Parts: sequence; structure tokens; C-alpha cells
Amino acid sequence: MDFDFTDEQRMLKDSVERLVKDEYGFEQRAKYLAEPDGFSRAQWARYAEMGLLGLTFDEQYGGSGCGPVETMVVMEALGRGLVVEPYLSTVVLGGGLVRLGGNEAQRAAILPRIAQGELLMAFAHGEAQSRYDLADVATTARREGDGWVLDGAKRVVLHGGSADRLVVSARVSGERRERNGIGLFLVEADAAGVTRHAYPTQDRLRAADIELSAVRVAQTDVLGVAGSALPLIETVVAQAIAAVSAEAVGAMAAAHEETVEYLKVRKQFGVPIGSFQALQHRAVDMLVMLEQARSMALFATMMSEEPDTEERNRSISAAKVQIGRSGRFVGQQGVQLHGGIGMTEECKVGHYLRRLSAIDIQFGSTEHHLAQLADAGGLIDSAA
Repeated sequence: MDFDFTDEQRMLKDSVERLVKDEYGFEQRAKYLAEPDGFSRAQWARYAEMGLLGLTFDEQYGGSGCGPVETMVVMEALGRGLVVEPYLSTVVLGGGLVRLGGNEAQRAAILPRIAQGELLMAFAHGEAQSRYDLADVATTARREGDGWVLDGAKRVVLHGGSADRLVVSARVSGERRERNGIGLFLVEADAAGVTRHAYPTQDRLRAADIELSAVRVAQTDVLGVAGSALPLIETVVAQAIAAVSAEAVGAMAAAHEETVEYLKVRKQFGVPIGSFQALQHRAVDMLVMLEQARSMALFATMMSEEPDTEERNRSISAAKVQIGRSGRFVGQQGVQLHGGIGMTEECKVGHYLRRLSAIDIQFGSTEHHLAQLADAGGLIDSAA
């Protein structure tokens, strides 16, 4: 199997990495975080100019028609820079749901605006009781006239405070954890009955808790068939897991490089601490875990569009387990090898650990996916 990038993919990789290197230094990132939305609108416009926001959309919607490999390339570069713009929430999640589940009118109305940087989106799905169960939806949608009325609450909606439009999951029928009966609805973020409470997360990104009280939604704003949305949600979440796996690899690679460089310049007993064999071994262990994560991120990317749902879920869970384990190890070792300075706000490696810790629990923790993988019989089906 050929794992080499095409010329176009190499050009994309070089251009995004150059952008992150030039525009996303540690001090610059701190300035972006201090902006009202917690990210840089100017940088978002740059991403649009470079074609990054419409990367996976068809050309007729202002995109490039690319696939998961190109998303992996972009996310790894964004991970290296600890980029805080809402690429995952808008392009991968919101845009992915519309791209795969929307009708022609919805795609034509929404995707070009995302590609041009004019529309921010957020996926409002998680609830206080649902934890990692994608089918656990208590928010309700009831028929009223020729539309729907939504009631409920969503928690930790990534970039939900700055989004212009929300994709909200709600139950149209059945009990709380039933797989059938879930619908997806496009809701204007400033619609009557929508209340948002935005806050920073531990990794310095932004999220919001969203209350929905008698929010009216037209039939034209239903994605797909109301009541049959769970397979679409699972598909897009699998693609999002592949994306954050690539982001984690970028963060781990940068954390490892920062740590090795620190070992070269920090002196103790008159010599660089990198000359101590015990610390060299720990740096090598970081590299081994990084490369294991890189392999599984590639695997997740390849399997994210697998039509066999069971095979895809096993593969994505296996990748998430390795990404979580590697991310925790690389982040913690990076902080340890930096010593006391690694715990300070001024040291970049601690910020990598925060983001890697957040990725570990995003879309299901290591323990959750390990249990899922065990229930499925392991990565390689024993029956086969």
C-alpha cells in the first residue's frame, strides 16, 4: 500500500505548515485567545483564502472535492500550532453533517458560505446525562403545524458561543437511548428560545451550554429524514475522531521537538541535561509513542469512510485508544523533562498536554473506546 502523499497533498502540507509557523507563534496565539470570540477572525479569513474551509466540499459548493487524507494533513498542522479557530466544529462537524445529510438546497445555501469564511457552525449534540452514548438524546422535537418545536439542553458544545448556526439533535420519537427516533435540525444561533452560555475550556478553546425553549424550526431546516439521523451522526463523529487523531499527532510531534530542544540547552552540573542517558531514553520513549500514534492516525483516516459500520467502529476505537495513551504519555513526559517550568503558563509544552488531555476525552475517552473495542471482539475479528 502506498502511503506517500501526492504532489497536491505535499503542497497543501507545506502551505498549511508554513502558515502555522509564520502566523501562530506562542505569543501570537495568546493574542488570538484574548479576542472576543477566543480566536482570530483574521486568521479564519486567511484559511478561507487558502481554500482550507471548503477542502472536502464539492467544487459546485466552492470547495476542492478533497477527502480525509487532506483533512488529516490540515489537522496535523493545526495541532502543531495549537490552533484555536473553529475548524473542527465548523468544517468537520457542522459542514460534514450538511455535506453528507443535507439536501441540495441546504448544501447550496450553507456550504459555500462556510468555504468563504462567512458562516460558523457548531454541532449541539452532547447532553448532561449522555456521556459518550451518541444515541442518548433527551432533547425533544415535536410536530407543530408545518414545522417543529425543540425543547431541551445541550452541554459543552464546541465553539457554540460564536457559531452563527447550530446543528441540533433532538428526539422525535422513542425512549431516551433508542437508536431510532433522532433527528437533526438546523437552528439559527440567535433564534427565539435559544440561550447560550459560553466559557473557555481547560485547553483554552471555547464551548457553550445551550438551552432550547420552544424553538421553532421549519421543515426545510430538517437534515435528512427526521428520526433516522443516528447513522449520519456516527459517520461524521468517526470522521471527527480521525481528524482530532491527526491533530493530536501534530501536537505530540511539536511537544517532542520542544522537549528535545530543551534537553539540549538546559544545563545541570555544567553540562546539557540531554547528555544524561536516562533522559535520552525518556525522549526516545516519547518518539516511540508518537510514531505509534501516527500509524493509528493514518489508519483512522483510511477507515473513516469505511462503508462497513462495524469494521469502521472497531478501527476508529482502536485508533482512539492509541491516540489517548500516546498523547497522555508524550504530554506528561514533556512536562516532566521540562521540570518546574513545564507547569507554567509561559511554557508551551504544558499547553500541548492540556490539548492532548482534552482530545483524550473528546468523542469518548481511552477507557470508553477500549471497552467498545473489547465488546466488538477486538480490532481483528476473532471469528474471522
